[in-house]
Amino acid sequence: MSEQTSGDPLFQDQDPVFARKELLHVGHVPDEDRIVGRDDEIQSVANEVGAVVRGDPPNNVMIYGKTGTGKSLISRHVATRAQRAAESNDIDCTVLYIDCSEANTETRATRQLALDLKEKTDYEAEIPLRGVGTMEYYQHIWAVLDAAYDAAIVILDEIDKLDNSNILMQLSRAREARKTNTYIGVIGISNKVQYKESLDERIDSSFGHRELFFHPYDAAQLREIMRNRQDAFQPDVLADGTIELCAALAAKKHGDARKAIEILKEAGELARRNDVTEVTEEHIKQAQEVAEVNRIEELTSGATVHAKLALYALASRIITGERDTYKTREVYQRYVGVCEMAALDPVTENGLYRQLKEQAFLGVIESEKTGGGRSQGSYLLHRLVTDPKHIVKAVRRDASLDELPTYETLVNYGGNQTNDTDLSSFVE
Repeated sequence: MSEQTSGDPLFQDQDPVFARKELLHVGHVPDEDRIVGRDDEIQSVANEVGAVVRGDPPNNVMIYGKTGTGKSLISRHVATRAQRAAESNDIDCTVLYIDCSEANTETRATRQLALDLKEKTDYEAEIPLRGVGTMEYYQHIWAVLDAAYDAAIVILDEIDKLDNSNILMQLSRAREARKTNTYIGVIGISNKVQYKESLDERIDSSFGHRELFFHPYDAAQLREIMRNRQDAFQPDVLADGTIELCAALAAKKHGDARKAIEILKEAGELARRNDVTEVTEEHIKQAQEVAEVNRIEELTSGATVHAKLALYALASRIITGERDTYKTREVYQRYVGVCEMAALDPVTENGLYRQLKEQAFLGVIESEKTGGGRSQGSYLLHRLVTDPKHIVKAVRRDASLDELPTYETLVNYGGNQTNDTDLSSFVE
């Protein structure tokens, strides 16, 4: 047994690759000096919720942006600073965070809020985990707030995953409706800019929010973010050029800081699994492919099955065809065949267009309006932002779609066919 190892010899006392692995975890909120390229966004969010510091009611705000643009990080960072500043002014303030991808119903979200408030205070009433209605959870929320706090900032992350938006009206109107005397400010976070269109007009009016948009990070910002995570690794583990390559790959693909950090973490895991203590550019390249499939799966996790089939249809046309851009009509022709394979009824061509539009906002595809001349008129051309094999792998991770052809099979199909219009004659 080495001098560094004690207890069970199966485990090392010191990780040979990572020193502070928590710096690479998605939910980690770094210190202020580690936050890069978001000064304007920090100030904008502070302008909306900062009134709590003075004992005044905060504004509600909706933050939109692609995955990995710092929406959750900045929201939690600003809210925590506002809480500390308020408390220094003898104002009792709390911050509550709900991940709506998990608490995806109003009942689950309000139950989580009630339980979090109980945990933070000496509230003695029992809060049932099941068997009660949503309004009972609200009653607990109002009771705790009145007893313990002057103000609360509620962060609803991935709010578009909620089955309805009634919670927005309940929280934003609680004081006006005399349910509580506590000022409540809501920060809603969504990858989908179209979320506002889904809000009931009555709720939208009651919420009365400001809208902020976060843009992707550029390569220079991503490099700085990576350097600020460098001490997650043991000294001299990261080879020269690895951080620069990681940032360049992330900037080229999506400007997603979360995935850039995931690439760095996965590269370290690859090195450790291979019993080496240096993370090289080759590890970064291998990790990038793993992270990209994970990214696509995450982006499509809340999407309809038809959104996934639309992406698969575009990816499969690119794999089996000779172009990397296709018209909506051409994607639709392939999509109909894919639906037949999946034993699903296809949506209309206009329905497919809406699915593609949503994926364009998320940054999975790019859609460009092109003039086809007097005889053809204008039309949209769609292309993938990522390698089509990543799309195929991510879509097939859906258990209901794992019977669709694999990437390798599509490649073989493309090499043996002269007509790439559809897959109706395809046999795996």
